Amino acid sequence: MTKEILKDGFNKLNLSYDSIKNEKFEKYKNLLKEWNQKINITAINDDEEIYIKHFLDSVIILDKNMENEKKRIIDIGTGGGFPGVPLKISNSNYEVTLLDSLKKRIDFLSIVIKELDLKDMHLIHGRAEDFGQDKNYREEYDICVSRAVAQLNVLSELCIPFVKVGGYFAAYKSENIAEEINSSKSAIAKLGGKITEVKEIKLPGSDIVRKIVIIEKIKNTDKIYPRKAGKPSKDPLI
Repeated sequence: MTKEILKDGFNKLNLSYDSIKNEKFEKYKNLLKEWNQKINITAINDDEEIYIKHFLDSVIILDKNMENEKKRIIDIGTGGGFPGVPLKISNSNYEVTLLDSLKKRIDFLSIVIKELDLKDMHLIHGRAEDFGQDKNYREEYDICVSRAVAQLNVLSELCIPFVKVGGYFAAYKSENIAEEINSSKSAIAKLGGKITEVKEIKLPGSDIVRKIVIIEKIKNTDKIYPRKAGKPSKDPLI
């Protein structure tokens, strides 16, 4: 079942799929279901929904040209590892860092990395506001991704500081975001970014339409951003 749903979805996205990827996704799904009984990782427990709404949704950002590229990626507010882990499974060349504020999720992800034998994977337990000011992480990544639930102006302050100039932040958003995008442009500019594309992609195997907002990093982020923990969400940039 896994193989057919994911293989078909990858084909529709024009991405390669093989037995090694299938095995890793199957192990990942089983670990998600097992650990979900211990801690709250995801509200989605049905196999088919996991394949579509977590695995395929995570990789829709990819295209054929990205399958073998070598990039440093950071996933902010990764939760159960989305989209970072599926991106790593899809392209083993990626060096992926997963950041989450909940220690139990990081503990789960450490098991996932070990069981799936994923190399060049790093885990950070903490707040994006803190690590975005850390010289070891600030402006060190080619790509930042996030499926976290937050307004784009808030998410941008948490994510853009991690991206090096010339890289980009990809925000996974729902279909109706025109107003959110317009109200976030000024904040994004303050952070050194510029919206260059909004990809609209139908999620294979469903009627869900996902929009990916691509924000290019065109200049260094002012050192005052991100502000202290909690400030971006309590007092969003405008």
